[in-house]
Amino acid sequence: MFRTLRDRLILSHVLPLLVIIPVMGLVLIYVLETQYLIPRLARNLLGDARLFSEITRAEYTFWGSPVFFERLLSRVEMDPSIRVMFLSPRGDLLFSSDPADEQRLDQVLSLPALAQVRQGNEVITMQYSSVLMFTDIIDVFTPVLGPNGQAIGIVRVSYRVASSSDLLPSVRNVIVVILLIGLGLGLILSLILAMNIGKPIRSVTQAIYDLAQGSRSQPLAEQGPRELRAQIRAINYLVERLASLEQSRRQLLANLVHELGRPLGALHSASQALTRGAGKDPQLLQDLAAGMNEQIAQMQEVLNDLAQLHDQIAGTIALKRELTPAREWLLRALLPWQEAAREKGLHWITEIPTELPDLMIDPGRMTQAVGNLASNAVKYTSKGGSVTVSAGSQNGEFWICFQDTGVGIAPEDQQKIFTPFFRSNQGRRIKEGMGLGLTIAHDLVAAHGGRIELESAVGDGSRFTIWIPLNLQRP
Repeated sequence: MFRTLRDRLILSHVLPLLVIIPVMGLVLIYVLETQYLIPRLARNLLGDARLFSEITRAEYTFWGSPVFFERLLSRVEMDPSIRVMFLSPRGDLLFSSDPADEQRLDQVLSLPALAQVRQGNEVITMQYSSVLMFTDIIDVFTPVLGPNGQAIGIVRVSYRVASSSDLLPSVRNVIVVILLIGLGLGLILSLILAMNIGKPIRSVTQAIYDLAQGSRSQPLAEQGPRELRAQIRAINYLVERLASLEQSRRQLLANLVHELGRPLGALHSASQALTRGAGKDPQLLQDLAAGMNEQIAQMQEVLNDLAQLHDQIAGTIALKRELTPAREWLLRALLPWQEAAREKGLHWITEIPTELPDLMIDPGRMTQAVGNLASNAVKYTSKGGSVTVSAGSQNGEFWICFQDTGVGIAPEDQQKIFTPFFRSNQGRRIKEGMGLGLTIAHDLVAAHGGRIELESAVGDGSRFTIWIPLNLQRP
């Protein structure tokens, strides 16, 4: 029956209104009648009863005469809804303003309040019933005292059932009308709210389908309640992430074409040369074989980077930690890059203390991270420049610093330097390769619980520092 979310929202707002408003109306009617209307009528009746008591006290010699009571009532303007009775101290009905009580004259009325009135007390009784209204709801009894202070009679003033039945229902009708108006306004507001919520929800649902089909690239406008706006922000974040991943995918394909195209072209040229008889010259054959091996090694390096990136994305970086002497491991890891720097004509400087702590690391993975940073330092430092590698421990952390005199990194690129496939336009830095070296190094160090810090300025070189906690325990 209620299949749409809008119908459920309307129902969820209407049902509480249909239950709460009638209940509150009954409570309001009861409180208003018992706490305001009835007590106010009782006070007014008490004032009337005291008035009759004072008048009859002044003319007590005429007490008991029906003619006296009739003249007394004719001199006082009374609300027709009020019934006045004059009783003897014993409770005999002497006179009543209600003609229906004529048959009860001279009869003793059995009323519990008479005992207190004979003692000189004023008594008010209320018999309230919002459903069964067949009795007087308010009775006021006041004693009439003679010159000696003794009760010579009793005045009873009552608010009759007919009048109360006219007064209270009118009040109830007003309250019911007000509550119905409130209920109608609540229903209208619920409908408007449900429609306002339903439209953004439909937009979010359509956006999810568009994302699944790959046809959405624009963010949604944030609207609706706070919870719905949070969902829209999540959808927009997903749109942004998917756009970023799509851009990375395209960048990856472009990089693969570029990085694999060069060695494949060189291999193709070498194979063509061999086909044309270059293998008859031993020296040329040796040079071609060395060049082919170098190009194959470059392609293998690209494939290794892609495999490493896949592991990082899949969250499967598995570390085989072992207790490793820091100095021996680091010197061994830097040796290939030291030779590469010398071949390029760079000054390679190492500042590694003889006393370094042992590290609980995966030496193979950390060697790869160190190699990526050393490779960048060598690759992007011009001939005649220098690369300085230093290490040490401080505040429970082991650090390795790579300082070069290369072109440096622009400030706007430093926040993106560890992003996959990112390449800066500053000089020649990070233009070559897949743009994965720093990303892989960053993630490998992070897997060890460490971090990489960067300090760089355009034209003044760069400083990359690896920090690894010393308190890592064997898993």
